Amino acid sequence: MGQFIPMQAADGFALSAYVAQPAGKPRAAVVVLQEIFGVNSHIREVADRFAAEGYLAVAPATFDRVKAGIELGYTEDDMKAGFELKTAVDALPGAGVLQDIQAAINHAAQVSGGKVGIIGFCWGGLLTWKAACLLQGLSAAIPYYGGGITAETEIARQPACPVMAHFGDQDHWIPLDGIEAFKKAHPEVEVHVYPAHHGFNCDQRASWNAEAASLARNRSLAFLSSHLG
Repeated sequence: MGQFIPMQAADGFALSAYVAQPAGKPRAAVVVLQEIFGVNSHIREVADRFAAEGYLAVAPATFDRVKAGIELGYTEDDMKAGFELKTAVDALPGAGVLQDIQAAINHAAQVSGGKVGIIGFCWGGLLTWKAACLLQGLSAAIPYYGGGITAETEIARQPACPVMAHFGDQDHWIPLDGIEAFKKAHPEVEVHVYPAHHGFNCDQRASWNAEAASLARNRSLAFLSSHLG
């Protein structure tokens, strides 16, 4: 359904993004942010499913500034490689990868002609929260189990658009007390906690939880419909 296209960030950096078009005129647009495994088959499937719901879906390759063409699976070796790439991206100076996410938001708005939401998973969940707080042009944001989102520096941020956050209560990367601290600091954020592990939305991972994934998806679609149209 989709294809990779080039786009350019404000600083001139050229990155790639997977773009899935709906069958007719887009109702709105959704930027999809990858995990630490690249814009792999799972992330492309997520984008395709949003396109099937009538949204223009744009998934920027957020590793491109350190290494292009990354597509990993979910083995221990893939996890290690992905974490190293994430660490390299996090160490970029200045605005770093946020510029690429802004470029995806701008492209989504221009091509769809409608409002733009953003959704991300794992590392992409953290970037989704940062985007909601720091970037322009967003009308809704949905982070899934964003690693680091409950750190004090992140909790201190204030979102500029409505946010719905999904967590798992068995996530060893995000302790429950951190989720509670996030909820207390941000009563304006709609927080949902599921009896699930980290990565519960991905059906390519052992931690996939079909019931939690389905419920979170239905809530997310309703949230997007409410804020994007």
